[in-house]
Amino acid sequence: MSVLRSLLAMLAGAFVLAPHLACAQVPAPGQETPPAGDLYERALQSIAEGRKNDASEMLMQVIKDSPNHAGAYLEVALIQCGLGRADEAERLFATIETRFEPLSPGIQEVIANARDSGCSSWKPVTASSLMTGRGYDTNVNQGARNPVYIVEKDGGQVELMPLLEDFLPRGDQYTTLAADFVREVTPNGSVGFLQFMSRRNDTERRFDSNSLYVGMEAPYRFGNWTVRATGIGGLIALGGKLYQRQMQLQGRIGPPLPLPKTMQFSLIGGLTHAQYLALTNFDSTIYEVRGQLTYRGERLYASASAGASYDQARAQRPGGDRRGAALSMMVRVPIAGLATGELAYSGQKWNSSERYAPGLINQVRDQSTHLLRGTLIYPLPNNQSIQLEGRIVHNAENISIFQYNSRLIQLSWHWHSR
Repeated sequence: MSVLRSLLAMLAGAFVLAPHLACAQVPAPGQETPPAGDLYERALQSIAEGRKNDASEMLMQVIKDSPNHAGAYLEVALIQCGLGRADEAERLFATIETRFEPLSPGIQEVIANARDSGCSSWKPVTASSLMTGRGYDTNVNQGARNPVYIVEKDGGQVELMPLLEDFLPRGDQYTTLAADFVREVTPNGSVGFLQFMSRRNDTERRFDSNSLYVGMEAPYRFGNWTVRATGIGGLIALGGKLYQRQMQLQGRIGPPLPLPKTMQFSLIGGLTHAQYLALTNFDSTIYEVRGQLTYRGERLYASASAGASYDQARAQRPGGDRRGAALSMMVRVPIAGLATGELAYSGQKWNSSERYAPGLINQVRDQSTHLLRGTLIYPLPNNQSIQLEGRIVHNAENISIFQYNSRLIQLSWHWHSR
């Protein structure tokens, strides 16, 4: 309970009591006026990102440059308390009480709560979530939408042969389960995480899937630039057998652009290596770079991203290397009452560099996949929600046996710890 109260006190000081801090920063006659506060704003952003040590250093610099900045004193005192540095926190609390008297009732309450917590040593914050659901997928095996194999020949299309039943779409109901666990590993915002997802078909058990990912993310700041570095390792099983191993490195950079506070731009670069344990000559390394723009309003959240990628085959993979481009968009908005709706689109295009299988499939593969998703979210008490989701997938290719469509509908229950 003491740790929780410390965290609540810090959050209250950073966000809820912003109006009180603004009033406290108004100097008495003859006192020094605080500076515009660029460094203070960066410190508050560091607190929001969990980088407590970075924030503390910035706030101490603010206090050095502007000794009458009450907001900086309170924030750094709460950080020191949350990190278990009780003596330093108490010194700062006493300074606030004597230098900025009279204090508003809100600030007095924050200080009292922090003292009651005892400024215990830093303990990592954890968060977890759980999801389970039922759904129906019209094409669990990504079966070809055309039952006949078609090739381009002499400027026209020629039907060669009908496909076997196993290569045609198979619909099935399924049960899905997912769990996430996140834990702080340093006081400066680094976190470790674990993600598990499972999908079990009612009859098409060959296409059951399970995945497990473990990773770590660390935030950094260089001046006004923010960076989040992530490393992930994962295992994917298909039909009860280990199918793929993945290793991923990703960096998200936030440049200091003159955007409104409701908008944020990030530049994302990543490297993913995939090893296929059940297939020969399919290992690859994907290099990706994309830009993402997000908007957070009082009622509306929206994001859009676009990027390019290069898929380098690690052996004699059919089609060789690939070049790709991706586009995604998402909007979330309240619908009626407590209900929220999401609408999302994503598209991925890949162009291979060589014929897919000379002598058998002589075409150079040109793939374009489009996914449209709609979700209705209704919150329940105790951090729960019910979600109804529908998806439409259209995979258009110049090689007919890889073309497929699918429709999915899923009803799921979600819970998160906080």
